Amino acid sequence: MANNLLKGKKGIIFGALDENSIAWKTAEAVHAEGGQFVLTNAPIALRMGEINKLAEKCGSEVIAADATNVKDLEALFSQSMDVLGGKLDFVLHSIGMSPNVRKGRSYGDLNYEWMQKSMDISAISFHKVMQTAEKLDAMNEWGSIVALSYIAAQRTYPDYSDMAQAKAMLESIARSYGERFGQLKKVRVNTISQSPTMTRAGSGVGGFDAFLEFAEKMSPLGNASAEACANYIVVMFSDFTRMVTMQNLMHDGGFSTTGMTQKVIDQILSK
Repeated sequence: MANNLLKGKKGIIFGALDENSIAWKTAEAVHAEGGQFVLTNAPIALRMGEINKLAEKCGSEVIAADATNVKDLEALFSQSMDVLGGKLDFVLHSIGMSPNVRKGRSYGDLNYEWMQKSMDISAISFHKVMQTAEKLDAMNEWGSIVALSYIAAQRTYPDYSDMAQAKAMLESIARSYGERFGQLKKVRVNTISQSPTMTRAGSGVGGFDAFLEFAEKMSPLGNASAEACANYIVVMFSDFTRMVTMQNLMHDGGFSTTGMTQKVIDQILSK
C-alpha cells in the first residue's frame, strides 16, 4: 500500500533496462510513492531494453546519457531539472558492467583495457554523476543519492572477477563524496549491497544459478528480491533516513553476517 513517502520529490533513475532490473522496480515503487523522475541509460542500453514502456507507465521522460561521459551527464542534469521543474531530491546509480566477465576472461588473464572500462562504467561513473550534480548545483538540501553494490566488494567469489574491485571502488567513492556532499548541501550518499538477484547483469556471472541457491540457504530470511530492494531504496530516498550517510547498507536477508546455516549443513551431509 502506497504512503506518498516521496510526494513532491524529484530525481533521476539510472539503469532501468527491463522489468527484472532493480532500477525498473525502483521506478515503479518511486512512482507509487508519489515521486517524479527522469529515466536514463546509455544509448545502446536504451535500444536493448524496453524503457519506453516503463516511462509511459510512470509518466516519465527518457533522456539518453552515457554515465562515463561528463558532457552527457551535464546535459542530463540540466534537462532533468527543466523537465521536472527544479532541483533534484534523489538519484539512483544502478550501473555495472565488466567486459572481462561478459567475455569469460579468467581473473589471471584479464584484459587491462577492459578492466579500466569496468572501473569507469561501474564505479568512476558514480563520481562523475555526483561531481556533475555538485557543479550544476542540481541537488536540493537533504537529497539522497544511492548506488547499488554487492558483497564481493569485501569478500571473494568465483567468476565475479574485476567487478569486485569496481564495487569496492564504488563504496569508497560513496564514503568520500558522502562526506563532501554532506558538508556542502546536507546531501546523503549511500550504497546498498543487495542479495544476488536474477537481473540481466547478475545472470551474466558464471555459476550464478548455483550461487543464488547457496545464498538462499545461507540467508536466514532468504534472498532479498528486486522488489524488496526497490522498497528499501524508496525508504533511503525518503525523509525518514535523513541522518543516514556514507554507509554500505546490507540488504541480503542476513547473508553477510551468517557463518553457517543448518540448510547448508544438511545439503552437504546429504551428498
